[in-house]
Amino acid sequence: MSLKMKHLMEQTGESKSTILFYVKEGLLPEPEKPKPNLHLYDESCINIIKFIKYLQNQFSYSIAQIQAIFKENKFNFSDDFSMMLRSLQMMSGASDGKWYSDDDFLELSELSSKELDEYLKRGLLFRQEQGFSTQELKLVEVFKRAKTLGLDEKLFDAYVKSARELAKIEYALGSQMLERDKSLNNEHYELLFDSILTLKPYLFNMHTMQEHKKQMELKNR
Repeated sequence: MSLKMKHLMEQTGESKSTILFYVKEGLLPEPEKPKPNLHLYDESCINIIKFIKYLQNQFSYSIAQIQAIFKENKFNFSDDFSMMLRSLQMMSGASDGKWYSDDDFLELSELSSKELDEYLKRGLLFRQEQGFSTQELKLVEVFKRAKTLGLDEKLFDAYVKSARELAKIEYALGSQMLERDKSLNNEHYELLFDSILTLKPYLFNMHTMQEHKKQMELKNR
C-alpha cells in the first residue's frame, strides 16, 4: 500500500518539511513518482517515522546517530534483532563521538596490555567495532578506585554474571516474540527498549536501595 504525503503526515503527525528532510538524509526511502506531481510513500514509512521519533524523544538521538543505525538501509522490523542491537551499541558507546584504538586507549587509561586483556576476558570491558569509547575510560577509573579503596571486585564479577544470565533471557523472549509474530512493528521494539533500558536499571537500583534501607533499620533496632 502506498500513501500520499498528506496521508503520511496524518498517520505520523510529522510535517511535510520533516518527512522531506528524512528522505533527504536517507532515513526514509525515496517515494515512487508515477506522475510529475504525485509522490507515493511506502506504508513502512509510518513505522520508520514513529521509530525515529521514539529514538529522539526517549534517548535524545541525533540525526547522525540515527543515520548510523540505518546505514545499511535495511529497516525491517520482522527481520531480526539487528536494528535493536545496533541501537543498543550506539547507546552504550561514545556519547561524545570519541573512539580510541587499543594503543590510544592503553595510553589514556594507563593500563597494561595484560590488565586490559583481563578486563576483556572477565566481561568488564568491551572492545566495539570502532574501538574503545569514553565510557570504557570512565569504567577503568572506577576499577582503579575500587582497588585503591579495597573494594572486593567480586561485586563486579557478580554484575557480569547477572548481566549474562539476563541477556540470555532477554534474547530468548525476544526470539519467541519474533517467531510468534512475524509482523512486528515499532511498538514491539519500543517495549523491548523500555524493558531493557528503563525497567531493568530501575528494578536493580530500587532493590539495592530497599536492601540498604532494610539493613539500616535492622542495625538501628
